Amino acid sequence: MRETKHARGDLGSYSPEDIVNRAKQSFEEGVVELWLTSEDLGAYGRDIGVTLPQLLWKLVEVIPDGAMMRLGMTNPPYILEHLEEVAKILNHPRVYSFLHVPVQSASDSVLMDMKREYCKEDFKHVVDFLREKVPDVNVATDLICGFPTETEEDFQESMELVKQYKFASLFINQFFPRPGTPAFKMQRIPGNEVKERTKAVSKLFQSYHPYTHKLGQIQDVLVTEISHDGQFYVGHNKSYDQVLVPMCENFMGRKVRVKIFETGKHFMKGKPVTDSETPDSLTVSQPKVPAPLKKGEVSGLTTTPPDVKQTTMRSEGWWYWLGLLPLAVAVAYMLLLNLIIDDENLSDLS
Repeated sequence: MRETKHARGDLGSYSPEDIVNRAKQSFEEGVVELWLTSEDLGAYGRDIGVTLPQLLWKLVEVIPDGAMMRLGMTNPPYILEHLEEVAKILNHPRVYSFLHVPVQSASDSVLMDMKREYCKEDFKHVVDFLREKVPDVNVATDLICGFPTETEEDFQESMELVKQYKFASLFINQFFPRPGTPAFKMQRIPGNEVKERTKAVSKLFQSYHPYTHKLGQIQDVLVTEISHDGQFYVGHNKSYDQVLVPMCENFMGRKVRVKIFETGKHFMKGKPVTDSETPDSLTVSQPKVPAPLKKGEVSGLTTTPPDVKQTTMRSEGWWYWLGLLPLAVAVAYMLLLNLIIDDENLSDLS
C-alpha cells in the first residue's frame, strides 16, 4: 500500500481461516452484526496470495439468517479490480449495501502530491459502478481540506464532486502534517484559509438532505445501539442508513420492520408496522444466533469442565512443585549467605 505506507507501515493480512473462525465464534456468542475493518480492506490478501472476494464469500457462508456484515474502508486502486465481485457481495441479503471509499481530493494534481495511486476518474468509476449495480448503495467518502499544494481551483474541484454525488456520509478533515510522511516538510497553507475551505464544504454538505425520498418507505432495520441522547434505539437498514426506533425492550438485537415517518440530515425515524396477517403483532424477527454473552463475560474464553480441571491439576501438579524448586534453592542460599555474614560481623565485634 504505497499511498499510505509512509503513515501506516507494511501490509499484514490474517488468513481467511482465522477470520472465518473468529466470525463463527462471534455468531455463536450471540453477535448479530459483524464489522470487517482494516486500514485498507481492498488490499487484503495481497501478502498471502488471497483476494478480498475470496474472503468475503467465505464469510457470507457463515453469517446466520437475520445477522448482517458491514464492510469497512478501501482505497480506490485496490477495489477497482474487484468491483464486479464486490457489487455481488453488497447485493447479498446478509451484507449491508455500504462501502467507505475515501477520495481525499478531487484534484488529480493534489492526489499525485499525496502519493495516491488513483485519480478522480478512478474514484468516480467506483461510485458510478456501485450505484448502477447495487440498488440504494451507500458510498461514504473522506475529504482533506488544506493539503499544502491545494490551490483554490483544486478545492473547487472537490466542491463540485460533492455537489455531483451528494454523499450521505462525508467525513471532512483539515490537513494535519503526520511525521514521517513526505507532506510533513511541505510549507503549509495559512490556517485561516484552511478553516474557510472546511467551512465551505461543510456548508455544502449540510445543504442537501439524502433521505427525503425515503419518507413513507417500509424498511427492515437491525437494531444494535442506543442513540446518543438515550431516547431511541438505533437500527440500520440494508444501506446502513441510521434509523431511530422506539425503545421497546424486545427490539434490541433484532430486525424490526418500520415505516419511515421522518427524515433528517443524518437519520430517519421509523414507526414499527404490524403484520398484515396478525394486525395486533409487530413485525419483529430474531436473527438465528444464541443469546448474547452476559455483561462482564469475555469473548473467546471457553470454560473447562471441572473433571478436566481436576485431572489436569493431578497430572501436572508435580510440574508445579518442580518449577518452584529453583526459587526455593535461591531463597535458602540467600538465607545461608546472610547467616554467614552475620557470623563474620559478630566475630569482628568480639
